[in-house]
Amino acid sequence: MPEFKKRPVGANWGDYGADDQLGRVNLLNEKQVLKGVAEVRAGRTFCLSLPLDLPGSNALNPRRFPPRLAPTCLGDDRYINFALANNDPRLCDVVSDDEVRLSLQYSSQWDSLAHVGALFDADDDGEAEMRYYNAHRADTDVCSDTADDAWHGSYARRLGIDNFAAHGMQGRGVLIDLVRVFGRERCVIGYDELMQAIEAQKVTIEAGDMLVLRTGFAEAIVAMQGEPDIDVLRNTGAVLDGHDTRLCQWITDSQIATLAADNYAVENLDDPLDPHVHAKMPLHHHCLFKLGLPLAELWYLQALADWLHANDRSRFLLTAPPLRLPGAIGSPVTPIATV
Repeated sequence: MPEFKKRPVGANWGDYGADDQLGRVNLLNEKQVLKGVAEVRAGRTFCLSLPLDLPGSNALNPRRFPPRLAPTCLGDDRYINFALANNDPRLCDVVSDDEVRLSLQYSSQWDSLAHVGALFDADDDGEAEMRYYNAHRADTDVCSDTADDAWHGSYARRLGIDNFAAHGMQGRGVLIDLVRVFGRERCVIGYDELMQAIEAQKVTIEAGDMLVLRTGFAEAIVAMQGEPDIDVLRNTGAVLDGHDTRLCQWITDSQIATLAADNYAVENLDDPLDPHVHAKMPLHHHCLFKLGLPLAELWYLQALADWLHANDRSRFLLTAPPLRLPGAIGSPVTPIATV
């Protein structure tokens, strides 16, 4: 069980229990599911996932590659259009069966709480150590460099994405359409701009809601048909300003349960580094490390946003479970919005 003598300023470590692995997902309770269900009036569904082979190439992140499909094999037999008559002439079945090598955060995805931690002196001994949400330790709870066979392929003994899958990522979604307020060009959204968008669209956000931000970035990805133009994408869509302390405080005070966007990384990553020690990804630091608030990226929101706008709505039932893959640090997701 994690132990700590101090927690980061603004963190909620321990508030949901000493061994909590869900963070703000604890707010996705029965009442939130019913609130989401109450938003279903038309019975129409929208898939909020990109095709998982987009954005294409590894231009957005050199560590992440498109999925690679291959047939399953048994001996020399490759099970794609495989006639079982090859094994026994009495059989007429033709079988296709495949497998995939997949970067779990390549396309539409969730971050687990094991995705971003920080160097922090949680035991108050004067030396910072690697910690994750709720003081989970890198040396016992989240693996960084231990061989695969020692971990049986599991990199997060705690805080893995399977915790979200088992809990059920379902509740009331709320969309803020930043495209309709700020357009499709690159802009950085701080507290003032977010409040402007909320007021302009008369959006109401309550504790436990799953906040979703449309920026137009994923729509540009789709238009590029698997050949992303990085120069164009650098100038496309809104990103949150993780350095804006008022914005971070609003995320804390709003008690939203999750934060999803259709862009890459949710936040602005282009700020120059400061001379002092700080987080490269301050919004990830605030949400994942301090609050246990999961982030999602590269969702596809255009059709849902257009429908909500035409019907003067911003709320819907959101169902977005990750893969129940024990020990995984991220996961593809196929979110479904029901209106």
